[in-house]
Amino acid sequence: MDDDVRGYLAELVDRARAVLGDDLVGAYAAGSVGLGAYQPGRSDVDVALVVARPVGGPAKRALVDRLRHEALPCPARGLELVAYRRDVAASGTPEPGFELELNTGATMPFRATYDPADRPAADGRFWYALDRSIVRQSGLSMLGPPAADVFVDPAPDDLRGLLVTALRWWLALPTPPGNGPAPGAEDAVLGACRSLVRCRDGVWLGKVDAGQRLAAGPARPGPGRVGREDADLIQRAIAARRGGPPPSGAEARAFQHRILDEIADTH
Repeated sequence: MDDDVRGYLAELVDRARAVLGDDLVGAYAAGSVGLGAYQPGRSDVDVALVVARPVGGPAKRALVDRLRHEALPCPARGLELVAYRRDVAASGTPEPGFELELNTGATMPFRATYDPADRPAADGRFWYALDRSIVRQSGLSMLGPPAADVFVDPAPDDLRGLLVTALRWWLALPTPPGNGPAPGAEDAVLGACRSLVRCRDGVWLGKVDAGQRLAAGPARPGPGRVGREDADLIQRAIAARRGGPPPSGAEARAFQHRILDEIADTH
């Protein structure tokens, strides 16, 4: 984490506490920052807030006003912030369960969602439980107890179902025609790698680290299994995050389908 992000997070917590007071019982740097995979110029800053009780409408709007990019410039691509009640964080629910969602940044579409029911199904409702699982493992506490004492993983079958749903969501996105490089295909490949590593090994890794683990791992017997044979595709996806050409959309989709099949068959 660079100094700009560290200072930004400290100010964010101060502003959130000014709005929520003692109801703010935890604040955690999540996502790539928590996983030690933050990439300046590409990564978002992900934050999970934990509150003691439901947040009222005026406080939600005040948080948005105080934390949106126009009021507190984000040094990354953008801020993805979600606030949860303490009982939701501790429940292991696969449901979204949030009090507030805020996406804001210079190059990020603005979103403020004040109730999970307002989250469009087409945008995916699986993100939140998966993100809480990542926070539980790797969230950096900026306020409150360690993340592992606050957040609970979904049950194994629920987690597997969320990973399957996430992959199907990615596969439903439009794919550029042809066999040429497809911008964004690298994230599709590496995001699928992260899902498979979590399913196989029970650990969340950054996208690049997950790709490297699969590329260096043993070959997997059986049709459709992912292993060392995919190393070239994975390494090209990693190189694309550093400015190289991404894989084609067709390659990414075929890889995602094989990972989906493996995760869906895992019991």
